[in-house]
Amino acid sequence: MAEKIATREAYGLALKKLGEKNRDVVVLDADLSKSTKTSEFAKAFPDRFFNMGIAEQNMIGTAAGLAAAGKIPFASSFAIFACGRAFEQVRNSVAYPRLNVKIAASHAGLTVGEDGASHQAIEDIALMRAVPNMTVIVPADAVETEAAVMAAAEIDGPVYLRLGRPAVPVIYERENYQFQVGRAITLREGKDATVIACGIMVSVALEAAAQLAEEGLSVRVVNMHTIKPLDREAVRRAAEETGAVVTAEEHSIIGGLGSAVAEVLVETCPVPMERVGVRDVFGESGTPAELMEKYGLTARHVAEAVRKVVRRK
Repeated sequence: MAEKIATREAYGLALKKLGEKNRDVVVLDADLSKSTKTSEFAKAFPDRFFNMGIAEQNMIGTAAGLAAAGKIPFASSFAIFACGRAFEQVRNSVAYPRLNVKIAASHAGLTVGEDGASHQAIEDIALMRAVPNMTVIVPADAVETEAAVMAAAEIDGPVYLRLGRPAVPVIYERENYQFQVGRAITLREGKDATVIACGIMVSVALEAAAQLAEEGLSVRVVNMHTIKPLDREAVRRAAEETGAVVTAEEHSIIGGLGSAVAEVLVETCPVPMERVGVRDVFGESGTPAELMEKYGLTARHVAEAVRKVVRRK
């Protein structure tokens, strides 16, 4: 069984590594540093860490000011607050002037679990990908998270980094992993259909593909870790070569990965498509496993979507 590490845990450790390499990196948090794991950076570099209190709008505005002064700020909170409560500041204070702020939002999606609908950000990808100048990254595992943090620091401009609460399977080997913003990774080849997934749903897609292989279906699995800029060529190639596409995301099917992929398909290579995600409803309180089952985000649901889309070819 694969080792499991939460992407928020990997984020905290990566921030500390980044802080050792680059003294311009500063970190801001909205009184949630134990949960977002920015506490690792705070212990190592207390003079470069700022607890802004429960004031996310002020945190983003302060991060914009630090960026304007030449720093590389990473601003962290739960996703529902980082881009929900502070949307105007993200849009007008960070993205509009294209300032070098990295918004690292943890506890995204349904798997925040028992905290319930008020804390389950299932619209954040849609919000952030609609904002001009914003890069949107959704790492699939701990190895990819560390690489994404390092890459985000090199980007000159706003970045939204989406992280999760629960431990998720480690997919990649650290020594061999190459991360490139805007370049999808094919994890499994296939000819009958393609599953394009992001975040926690990448490991779920791999599980579904393995199940379907036992039925004689050959399914390609693509990790679309960057939602914006989207790897349009990977989408077009998957459509041309496999003739059917399923998207899988721990997010609303409206405005997120599924919408982004559908936009490319309709413009370049229309093929049958199915979307696995939260279907225009709010979540509720429950364990991550219970919620993934209830809202149709398990390997069983992905496999059924693949069977359905293959029948439509």
